[in-house]
Amino acid sequence: IRDYKVTGVQTCALPICPPHSRTRLPAVQMDRFFMENRQPLAPPMPKACGTPELPRHLNELLGEGMRLRQQAYRGRFAPSPSGPLHRGNLRTALVGWLEARLHGGVWLLRIDDLDTPRNRPGAEAALLADLRWLGLHWDGPPIRQSGRRGLYASVLSCLRRRGALYPCRCSRRLLADISAPHGPLAVYPGSCRHRTPHWGAQQGRLPSWRLRLPAGTLHWQEHCAAPGCLDAERQVGDPVLRRADGVIAYHLATAVDELALGISDVVRGEDLWAATGPQVAVMAALGMPAPHYAHVPLWRDASGHRLSKREGAEGVAGFRARGCDAASVVGELAASLGLVEGGSRLSADELLQSLQPTDLERALR
Repeated sequence: IRDYKVTGVQTCALPICPPHSRTRLPAVQMDRFFMENRQPLAPPMPKACGTPELPRHLNELLGEGMRLRQQAYRGRFAPSPSGPLHRGNLRTALVGWLEARLHGGVWLLRIDDLDTPRNRPGAEAALLADLRWLGLHWDGPPIRQSGRRGLYASVLSCLRRRGALYPCRCSRRLLADISAPHGPLAVYPGSCRHRTPHWGAQQGRLPSWRLRLPAGTLHWQEHCAAPGCLDAERQVGDPVLRRADGVIAYHLATAVDELALGISDVVRGEDLWAATGPQVAVMAALGMPAPHYAHVPLWRDASGHRLSKREGAEGVAGFRARGCDAASVVGELAASLGLVEGGSRLSADELLQSLQPTDLERALR
């Protein structure tokens, strides 16, 4: 049994097969378990997953995602087409690919391209070519978030109908002024939380939409570290799910996709650790448990210092300019985690054959 909970927002204790197992619980057994044990945000419902306010097609989609999660390990790599993959991205991709393959699982490629102004022409094609060059082949076709806007809008509409969202008209400048004394992790102070909601344009500007978090603590499981724990009010705040310019926010799209795609384990950089709290909150609002997470340490030099922006920005093009082939790049990425000796040259498949799951877990601790 894995217990997933948000203090004050109990989700469910799911009977989960080990990540490497392909055993699938019968649908009837899953339905019975959820009917008898679920304690969602809203009154109980005779469905396997979701909440009563979600339409049937969303409940079925989330239920199918949960069933996929039971079948096998399911991971993903989710770059944004805003520029080339740098060496930190490449190492995270390698770790995620190894983790999925070592557990006999699936590794999906999701393109996070919702923030259209930040997308760069040719960036998606370049990152696909870089992954292929390194031998990091994904399962199925790439999944583009830009083709899933209808799904995100449907979830937003449901959350708004049940009163889980409120409009916020705080400008970025105002929030920056509020945050200045507290540093980059300052949370939204709730300025618009208790105001009478007006969803239309005012002075030519639409509001952003925020998720109203219940008081309590957000919890999630970390694969190679202590469990994550953040106080919803003091450390997370009410996250934006739809920006004032109409763009679906990162936290909503990411949370919905982890659920709908049946992602069992999320491997990503440790710089995204704090983003896990808002995403777990979105999942809880949908009555669903979060996946397990593994936040890969940032790349550091021999003295333990984080690489400078210039050093860390080097990608495949930079490696190639130095005369490196794919085998030497894989060796350098793996050596940075202590998986092989420095100067090693080997393909991604050869690296995979040389490792056990415990080797990778040890490297990430």
